[in-house]
Amino acid sequence: MEFRDYYKVLGVERKANEAEIKSAYRKLARKHHPDVNPGNKDAEKQFKEINEAYQVLSDPAKRQKYNELGADWEHGISQEEMMRRYAREQAAARGGHSGEHFAPGGDFSDFFEQFFGGTGGGGFRASSPRGGFGFASGPERAPDLRAEVQVSLSDAINGTRRRLELMAQDECATCGGSGLVTSEQRKGKTRVIQSAKPCPTCGGAGVIPTPRTLEVTIPAGANDGTHLRLKGQGGRAPHPDLNGDLFLTVRIEAKPPFSVAGRDVRCELPVWDYEAALGAEITAPTAAGGKISLKIPGGSQTGRVLRVRGKGIPARGKESAGDLLYELKVLAPTDMTAEERALMQQFADLQRARSVPDPRAEIISRN
Repeated sequence: MEFRDYYKVLGVERKANEAEIKSAYRKLARKHHPDVNPGNKDAEKQFKEINEAYQVLSDPAKRQKYNELGADWEHGISQEEMMRRYAREQAAARGGHSGEHFAPGGDFSDFFEQFFGGTGGGGFRASSPRGGFGFASGPERAPDLRAEVQVSLSDAINGTRRRLELMAQDECATCGGSGLVTSEQRKGKTRVIQSAKPCPTCGGAGVIPTPRTLEVTIPAGANDGTHLRLKGQGGRAPHPDLNGDLFLTVRIEAKPPFSVAGRDVRCELPVWDYEAALGAEITAPTAAGGKISLKIPGGSQTGRVLRVRGKGIPARGKESAGDLLYELKVLAPTDMTAEERALMQQFADLQRARSVPDPRAEIISRN
């Protein structure tokens, strides 16, 4: 894999802050945007590299992984993750007895022999700000949490609150998220680790499943597939600023006669044949749960669509409000009195008398 120095791509120092990275990205994106350089393949390639670099460096978690693992940041694993995996494997090999040491006698060097070819020696020295068994890479964020929430169409339009029952992955308090419990000695500011074993609380996973109840606000104008980020509501860490986030996907449950297409809302609206023929002003339901007065033009047929602008899913962010589309479905009466049948027959006779064309003539002629 060819290594791309994302800092060099954006022309910033490795210690650049978020504002400097964003400023550099915007300047380069304007310069190399395909719309500004039509047909220029080099500019298109640079534009993609600029976006790739920004996607990584603007995300604190991705940036930390990139800084630690370089070119293989997406696929590589940190030393701490190697230890977690080893701890889980050892616990599983011993029938789930996570209290066992890494090897008979508990020599910590066995771990490094497996991963680094025997560089463990007589104990491993590590200086870490993280509780439990850590490395100089510093503390990590707790896992993010992802969930879906179903709302009615009217709630998506008007906004609502929902109580969610979720299962989060909180950082294990016993091992500080490392998956290991260590035996160590301190020499000044240096820790000399003599042995390590899988954490008895989390079994070496570093996290524990934790049920959680949350009250979340679904903003007015949320659409099907809208992603909401609730900062700090994912997995819990000992320090609140290291909590994971909750990424919530909104799903709209639209019931007939309504359906959703983008931000537009479609309603199949039944009308009587005489309302469609003569024209009428009727009352129709709205997607928000109310009513609206709607004029049916005379001579309307089944399938005709009447558009009410801005009455679909409301505007949100840069997305403009959708429309409310009424699709007419013309119905013929089925329970007529003798007088109504006589009038209908009179109407049919008048139609024939003035030789109104057969509506089926065209399709008959095709066969």
